Amino acid sequence: MSKVEVKKVVDPVELEKVFAIRREVFVGEQNCPPELEWEHEEESTHFLATVDGEPAGAARWRKTDKGYKLERFAVLKKFRGHGVGQALVQTVLDDLPGDATYVYMHAQIQAVSLYERFGFVKTGPQFEEAGIQHFKMERA
Repeated sequence: MSKVEVKKVVDPVELEKVFAIRREVFVGEQNCPPELEWEHEEESTHFLATVDGEPAGAARWRKTDKGYKLERFAVLKKFRGHGVGQALVQTVLDDLPGDATYVYMHAQIQAVSLYERFGFVKTGPQFEEAGIQHFKMERA
C-alpha cells in the first residue's frame, strides 16, 4: 500500500514542486492560460501531497473578502484514484483557522462528488472558468 502524505509548504524548493504539479495538470493537461494560473500565491497557504515521497498533488487555501476559498486542487495523472485528492481536501480543511465559518470553492465538474464527501454542496448554476466547467460549492 502506498503512503500518502500531505504537508503545508513554505520552503521555496517545496513550493516549486507545488507549482510544477499545477503547471502539469492545469496548464499542460487542461490547457488553462498560464497567466490565469499564477495569482494570489503570496497570500495563499500551500500544500504538497506525496506518495511514497514522490510529489503527487497540490492544493491551497486563502482568505478572501467572502471567507476562506479552497483552490488549485491538482493530482498528477499517475496518482489519481489513490486517495491523494481526499487526503488533500482533509488536510486543507483541518488547517483552516477556527474563524473559518464560510468555506467555499469553484469546483471542476468532474471533482464535485469528491468535495460532496466532505460536506460541500453546489450553490448556483454551472459556469465556465479558464475554459473548464465549474460549480461554486460551499461547506454546509
